[in-house]
Amino acid sequence: MQVHKTLLALAATLVMTMTMTMACGGSDTPAWPPVPTVIAHRGASALRPEHTLAAYQKAIDDGANLIEPDLVITQDGVLVARHENAIAILNADGSVREATTDVVDRPEFAARKTTKTIDGTAITGWFVEDFTLAELKTLRARERIPAIRPANVAYNGQFEVPTLQEVIDLAKAQSAAKGRTIGVIPETKHPSFFQSIGKPLEPALLAVLAKNGWNSKDAPVYVQSFEVANLKALRKQSSVRLVQLLSSSGRPYDFAAAGNTQTYADMATAAGLKEIATYADVVGAHKDLVIPVKDGALGTPTALVKDAHALNLAVHIWTLRPENAFLPAAYKKAPTTDNTVRGDSVGEIQVFLKAGVDGFFTDDSSVGRLAVDSLK
Repeated sequence: MQVHKTLLALAATLVMTMTMTMACGGSDTPAWPPVPTVIAHRGASALRPEHTLAAYQKAIDDGANLIEPDLVITQDGVLVARHENAIAILNADGSVREATTDVVDRPEFAARKTTKTIDGTAITGWFVEDFTLAELKTLRARERIPAIRPANVAYNGQFEVPTLQEVIDLAKAQSAAKGRTIGVIPETKHPSFFQSIGKPLEPALLAVLAKNGWNSKDAPVYVQSFEVANLKALRKQSSVRLVQLLSSSGRPYDFAAAGNTQTYADMATAAGLKEIATYADVVGAHKDLVIPVKDGALGTPTALVKDAHALNLAVHIWTLRPENAFLPAAYKKAPTTDNTVRGDSVGEIQVFLKAGVDGFFTDDSSVGRLAVDSLK
């Protein structure tokens, strides 16, 4: 009888412990991603040319939970990671700006230079969709903003343009090597444009995710877009986690093309967030929509985080960068007029963490990890 009572007592204790653990959000398997989530914006783009395997590897080494490839598509239908489909852009005077590859120095591709209208803006340059993957692989990555990140110029010419599959392969390999889950958070770039030229991004994306066993809500992947229609279409086809990106100004291009006057500011209201919650899991908001800058400092938080959380929407903010060029005046460091100098990015990040954001994009994951760990 005594043994029976002891067993009952032990069982009751176990049930109580399990109940308390569940109530506190605990389990044998830690929730993923951890909150706050450190998201590597185009990889460790403050330290390596963006959207290269080296940039993603550096971000992982420095503690990122998620790595972000912006997705565009080649002539032969392969998704690759580039900030824009334009891999080198020419100014009106013929000078080069935002070259993320060495294509301007490759005479064999000189004839590929063209002018296209992307989301309502005429752009002259070279575009990924005019190259096969094999051709694109002959190019080499370059630092996009050398005036602000001159140290990254030393890496010019060393790295290829990676495919989405290569990024996923890296995340999987590093998850195994480091004993923690590294996720991928791709952004579909200019989905309306690619739809208009018969190269929609979404079918190719879902095919890659399915091939990797990642086309599900519990997979370590999020899909982002500044447009709306493609996210709604994805929701009908997949349970993968979706992120509605919100800019600090303007409106989604698919809204503009359809004559819909709703702006990103409208979408950031309680009513707008309620609509987003019908198809997305996360709001990826420009940081000013969460805490606006006032007199060079971070002001009073808006209601966005509170309103989003009330709808079970997580909030990711973008983008927290370490250099003076990107920081509010209160977080710059002397000489404040030198845009290459690193300011107090940790301090800026921690203000947003205290405001309750669930994750943030950073160009330097070591800074993001320090902000999270030192706040704890």
